[in-house]
Amino acid sequence: MDELPIGRRVAYWRGRRKMSQQVFADRLGKSKSWVDKVERGVRRLDKFSVLYEIADILQVDVQLLLGKDPERRTDALNCIDQVEVQEIRAALERYDSMSAYFDAAPYPPPLADMRKAVNHAWLTYQYGRYGMLTRALPKLLRDAQAADAGYGGDQAREAAHLLGQVYQIASSVLRKLGECDLAWLAADRSMAVAQRADDPLLAGIATTRVCNALVAMGRPRPALELNVTIANRLAPGGGNEASPALLSVYGMLLLQGAMAAARIGDSATVGDLINGAQEAATLLGGDQNHYWTSFGPTNLELHRAAAAVELGDGGRAVEVHQRIQEPAFNALLPERRAHHLLDIARGFAQVGDVANAGEMLLRGDRLAPSEIRCRPIAHEVMSDVLRRTRGAPPSPIAELAEHMGVGV
Repeated sequence: MDELPIGRRVAYWRGRRKMSQQVFADRLGKSKSWVDKVERGVRRLDKFSVLYEIADILQVDVQLLLGKDPERRTDALNCIDQVEVQEIRAALERYDSMSAYFDAAPYPPPLADMRKAVNHAWLTYQYGRYGMLTRALPKLLRDAQAADAGYGGDQAREAAHLLGQVYQIASSVLRKLGECDLAWLAADRSMAVAQRADDPLLAGIATTRVCNALVAMGRPRPALELNVTIANRLAPGGGNEASPALLSVYGMLLLQGAMAAARIGDSATVGDLINGAQEAATLLGGDQNHYWTSFGPTNLELHRAAAAVELGDGGRAVEVHQRIQEPAFNALLPERRAHHLLDIARGFAQVGDVANAGEMLLRGDRLAPSEIRCRPIAHEVMSDVLRRTRGAPPSPIAELAEHMGVGV
């Protein structure tokens, strides 16, 4: 890419954005002939104002059009930039296992090393360090794909299991950062790999990642149906032993189904699914982290509050929040706590209490800054707080808004 003429780079990124020359020309306020000449190199792009406008339309850093490395923010919380998005996309577009079917498989990394790397990635996610994680994901994806393609026998199942987890990690963090299409692709891959890993629980928790991506893309109804369908397959009883791991995955499927039902305003289904998850949490007996779910009685209450927010009942969400036992809440990992505080900030905003909404954002930022500074929904809440605050906002809020890049 770096060696291509600038016109070819414009054509490349236009194609990646699935824009025709005519659509691109219309958005730019130029003729289709002008675009064609630029892309063929007949016409020079020598005005920076036009270059910046093109970069804005194509949603890329202008440095990419110039064939240079884009400038990266020096902020330690740099969430994700265009280079990282493209590197993750490229890693997701690899098909090592299919290539290995026809040719010699790539030399696989040791599975012991992969286990350590995957566990570290999960912890990085659950501690809310999204910038660090997105920078590590491209290599982790490539290594996990190479392992999946390179091992046979029992090792093949373990390698598939690890790859399925990496896809889930990628889907979860990409969804939080607003890259919903990539989140869906990664989650879909995780479901396919889980079948080769021969692990119904891995497939079950992969289902929640797919459904979360669907909800983020505005498709809550199919997400609800899929969560409930797979939850019914894994329900304790019959042939399914009520192990702690199964109860955790089953409970999370019900909770994510409740969140999808809340998005479509189906409060009755929300109640039914949360009640079912509560039975699973009671059987589990405490907060645990099987399959990296953080499922248990406390996480159940966090989802009860989140569902109330999605239903527009901020007052109910605040009530649930106020009765959560502080020691149990503090025992959860930072991502879960900061995510909940963001939900409660939304709840306070819904009831018009922007002061407490801002306080929740500040508390969440102290726990896991990336959860507040990097998520589009947090930016929306901060904008709402600033807009509805009379006079100048308190200095801590103003400072956080500046770090987030949010103005009134």
